[in-house]
Amino acid sequence: MRKHKLAGIVAGVATIALLATACSGSDDPKGSDPSSTDKSSGGAAQVSDKVLTIGMPNGPQKENNNPIGPNSSALSLGYAFAVYESLMQVNEIKPTDPPTPWLAQSVEWNADSTQAVITARDGVKWSDGTPFTADDIAFSLEIRRDHDEINADFPGQYKDIKVDGNKVTVTFTDGQFVNQAKLYKLLILPKHVWESQDPVNWSDPKMVGTGPFVLKSFTAQSVTLTPNASYWGTKPLVGQLRYDTFNDNAGLTTALTTGEAQWGWTFIPDYENVFIAQDKDHFHQVAGGGFGVDVLFLNNEKAPFDNVAFRKALNLVVDRADISTTAGYGVWPQIKSVTGLPQPSGDAFISPDYQGKELSVDLDAAKQVLTDAGYTWDSGNKLLDPSGKKVSFTLTNPAGWTDYIDALNIVKEGAQSLGAEAKVETPPVDTWQNQQINMGDFDASLHWTDGGSTPWNMYSNIMDGASYVKAGESANWNFGRYKNDDVTKALADFKSGTNDADRQAALDIVQKHFVEDVPGLVIWSRPAVAQYSTKNYTGFPTDEDPYANPQPTGPQAALILSKLTPSDS
Repeated sequence: MRKHKLAGIVAGVATIALLATACSGSDDPKGSDPSSTDKSSGGAAQVSDKVLTIGMPNGPQKENNNPIGPNSSALSLGYAFAVYESLMQVNEIKPTDPPTPWLAQSVEWNADSTQAVITARDGVKWSDGTPFTADDIAFSLEIRRDHDEINADFPGQYKDIKVDGNKVTVTFTDGQFVNQAKLYKLLILPKHVWESQDPVNWSDPKMVGTGPFVLKSFTAQSVTLTPNASYWGTKPLVGQLRYDTFNDNAGLTTALTTGEAQWGWTFIPDYENVFIAQDKDHFHQVAGGGFGVDVLFLNNEKAPFDNVAFRKALNLVVDRADISTTAGYGVWPQIKSVTGLPQPSGDAFISPDYQGKELSVDLDAAKQVLTDAGYTWDSGNKLLDPSGKKVSFTLTNPAGWTDYIDALNIVKEGAQSLGAEAKVETPPVDTWQNQQINMGDFDASLHWTDGGSTPWNMYSNIMDGASYVKAGESANWNFGRYKNDDVTKALADFKSGTNDADRQAALDIVQKHFVEDVPGLVIWSRPAVAQYSTKNYTGFPTDEDPYANPQPTGPQAALILSKLTPSDS
């Protein structure tokens, strides 16, 4: 099973943009104003003395509380997000919803998304009592602009940052329509504390934040937070937060199933029996929507995937329903649209030409595609390419990533039904990550994509020529080395478009080539998954009320903590 690392998420694995060019959040004052202290119609509730333990499978930690620095324990375990807060709250589960104001009262974009005007919220104080101002927002942007190591979200894209009263105007070098929520999700730091420090390497021992909790103690295995008595928003009713770290996914799974940890996220095979059944009244797993998917990247520059006919044929024999059920235990939903878009998030973006067209297993159609392209079969029913060479390839993913490996074996079965020789290899994760997938030294391999509130991230990650590098050079995305100038231009046009019609026209071009060229195979959608117990606290996001990404390791933690109330059990 995959060992999820938060750093990838903070660096932009979940890249989110908003459809509106100027958003100020919900019109419902109670729903949009976190300063409300009313927890129920019965009046103010009391702070509980129960501990809420959050678990992560990241092993022993070194004391580094930096909320923006690479490889810090605060990001690895996620406690940075209970101490520091973002400009806005973005619901990654409903990516097209407008954001909720948080440290920013509003963020307004110009028509081409090259400039944002941020209005700072009044009445907020840092945990040391210093007033929060627009200067803190500007400073938090400036240090990212000035330090590449902590500027993964907008590398080289900040232009001017100016303060006028309670407003900050930030100008970018190009349009940021698809990246607006990256701005909303940036954690804001106190200028008066950080301006004399090295923002990349400082360990931030006291953690002066605006968030609902403050740091109490740190050990290599556990970090404790207590409520911020002067918090500006809804006062937390959780009496103490503890972030425990476990050596691996198995250790975290055990902690969740025994109740040692009450909130976390990991892939649990057969979670209904392994986890839920241990306490059906209190144990829950929730998975949200969004545009994140897992893709079988195909090396478009290497046989057999340098031939579009074989890519098409393989796409026709991969049983995605079986993969979702068998390898994903139903956690990762099946992709049905030929466009690769997860549904229902992607419904509004599917081109008219592909509305209602679904993927299905069709061996006869796959063989016809191959026959028409000059493929043949020998006397042993082995598939031969047009040159007469046997078709063979290797499917690669790291050892221990059980959902991926099980999925690869089902892909292998599909390939074998065509007569192709396929095998599955499971290298160490460091070998796969640093030498194979990024360097182009693979045939086919599963990898995730960024999320977002439009399909741009998904398609760009798979197909964007702007991310193309030659094999042997390290790629950030487009691992399959797909190249098409029309697609690259259309993706750029979508990103810089100023209206929905132009963006959809660009997306139509991208989807046409995705369907016809099959640069990669979208296998399943990858919603945000979390496990939690309601034995001590209730109010977590649910399938019925998906008000936020349910995981504790993101800016949404401040919102979720504001909604938790002590349970009656």
